[in-house]
Amino acid sequence: MLRYLTVPVTPFEQNCSLVWCDQTMKGAVIDPGGDLDRLQAEVKRLGVALEQIWLTHAHIDHAGGAAELARSLSLPIIGPHEGDQFWIDGLPQQAKMFGFAHAQGFKPTRWLKDADTVSVGNSQLVVRHCPGHTPGHVVFYSSEAKRAFVGDVLFSGSIGRTDFPQGDQATLISSIQQRLWPMGDETVFIPGHGPESTFGRERLTNPYVADR
Repeated sequence: MLRYLTVPVTPFEQNCSLVWCDQTMKGAVIDPGGDLDRLQAEVKRLGVALEQIWLTHAHIDHAGGAAELARSLSLPIIGPHEGDQFWIDGLPQQAKMFGFAHAQGFKPTRWLKDADTVSVGNSQLVVRHCPGHTPGHVVFYSSEAKRAFVGDVLFSGSIGRTDFPQGDQATLISSIQQRLWPMGDETVFIPGHGPESTFGRERLTNPYVADR
């Protein structure tokens, strides 16, 4: 079964998630934006063999530590969708703009596209391309655990910002309704910031995307 632990990192309190297969203890880290010493301490405490880095998108608080972590532990960087290459190339400028430690650009080991799969041990997750917050944003969904790691697409009571370059609110809302809702009302999602919620709760109460 897939297990996970969410560790808020960076001054933006970004929800970085450690995910692992409880049979093999092989794992991945989703969106290591920073605070790498803290993340590696949690990996050690859990006894997880970290094998991959997965990215939902390439904003600094989600991807700022990816290149350094990949280099120091010889890990592949998986994702996001290639629509975010310009954000990856701009990571050094993003770091300066938001007061983060220096961040390196990189080329992912593997780009992701809609309906791809990623795996840790015996656990497989489906990738959904969900543009709108950024053009290359992806979401990772585990049907066995009924969990979705959605980055900055959807939050408890809100949705991702669309005022950044190549953001688009209509596209984002379409991504949520067409790609997330079919995962089921009972699915718990782990957003990029703030508390977890369920898709069912957001369909009832979220002022941006509730069913009318």
